[in-house]
Amino acid sequence: MSPQTSAAATTAPQVSSALRIGGYRAHFFTYLFAMMADNIEHVISYWVSFQKFHSPALGGFAVLSHWLPFLFFSVAVGALNDRFDSRRLIQAGMVLFITASLGWGYFFVTGTLQMWHAMVLLTIHGCAGVLWQTSSQMLLYDIVGPANLPSAVRLNATARYLGVLVGPAVGGAIMLALGPTRAIFVNTVFYLPLLLWLVRAPYGRNFRKDAEPPKRAVRGLEDIRRTIGEVRAIPVLGIMIVLAGAASFFIGNSYQAQMPSFAQDLGHGDPGTSYSMLLAADAAGALVAGFVLEARGSGLLKTGPASAAMLATAWGLALCGFALVRSYPLALACLFTAGFFELSTSSMTQTIVQMNAPGPIRGRVLGLFNMSALGLRAFSGITVGLVGSVTSVHASLAGSTLVFAAVTTFLLLRLRASASAPAVPPGP
Repeated sequence: MSPQTSAAATTAPQVSSALRIGGYRAHFFTYLFAMMADNIEHVISYWVSFQKFHSPALGGFAVLSHWLPFLFFSVAVGALNDRFDSRRLIQAGMVLFITASLGWGYFFVTGTLQMWHAMVLLTIHGCAGVLWQTSSQMLLYDIVGPANLPSAVRLNATARYLGVLVGPAVGGAIMLALGPTRAIFVNTVFYLPLLLWLVRAPYGRNFRKDAEPPKRAVRGLEDIRRTIGEVRAIPVLGIMIVLAGAASFFIGNSYQAQMPSFAQDLGHGDPGTSYSMLLAADAAGALVAGFVLEARGSGLLKTGPASAAMLATAWGLALCGFALVRSYPLALACLFTAGFFELSTSSMTQTIVQMNAPGPIRGRVLGLFNMSALGLRAFSGITVGLVGSVTSVHASLAGSTLVFAAVTTFLLLRLRASASAPAVPPGP
């Protein structure tokens, strides 16, 4: 696929909702169940680990073990998707998730959980996430095709937020009803629909009608270097990957970990309720974005790199407003707005990367995107959390969002400059 063809694909019209496709409906609901199970496991395992160890260090390790596998292994998993069946890689991820839940259950039953056991299980869970997310993005293109890809990516992002919202609630409910030990075993059932559907789902490499792409060996760090070099030849890919990486590095989801401090500083009624409402406002904005954009489709906002950069800037400024306001109702409004723009930004950047990734290396490109968009979240705790411990979380979040807004503005200017640059005639 040439850069010119890729650029044209960026603005391909969406013909309908991806939910009209039977295969995608199955993917959507099984993905939602797995995402819910992912968050249920967090609720139960974090609670029991905290009760047993009361270790902030283990809490920090839980964050690192969740995101660092994306940084280290995303491109390698993408390379595996270029060579092997994505369905089987997703199933391997589900098996690892189930193994982690069963492992927690075993140690809960026997009462033998030690800190190193918890660290191993958290690492298994993080590696399962890399296999699942990168391979799901690869399979998504095969299920819906380019015309319905914006809708499918948007709906997947919405399912992710639904899982994040529903998972803790369901996890808390079954933990209260059954106790943590039985609850963690019950949680393994929620991974099964995706695992079983993929046994015979007619999608992926074996069902493509186009010619089989040349297979390139999986080479670890060399894959990262070569993929970066290949991405540089398609400027829109490079800009979107840098944009996603800047969002991940400077902001990520670190402000959510600092939400108790924001709730206390805003001083509005019961701190626990204030904290829950702030988290809910952010998630509600994302869900509304998913529903509104899906209902209006491409008629509301043109899918393109300039739109993605502007949405990212709006997200950063909304979070900056949240960091600076001292009015609780205004803080809720800022977080709702931030959630709306965050989902809009993340779904659009992934859509653009999917549409412009050359077929033979699509897996590697998606892996590089996830390495940037998810792996760099491990460092957002430094830009917001550690800096906030020196100054304040308000100042650190405001500073990080302003730096991010400056980066997105620079990228937007680069896009406009490259669009207005005269074409270079080919040589003799």
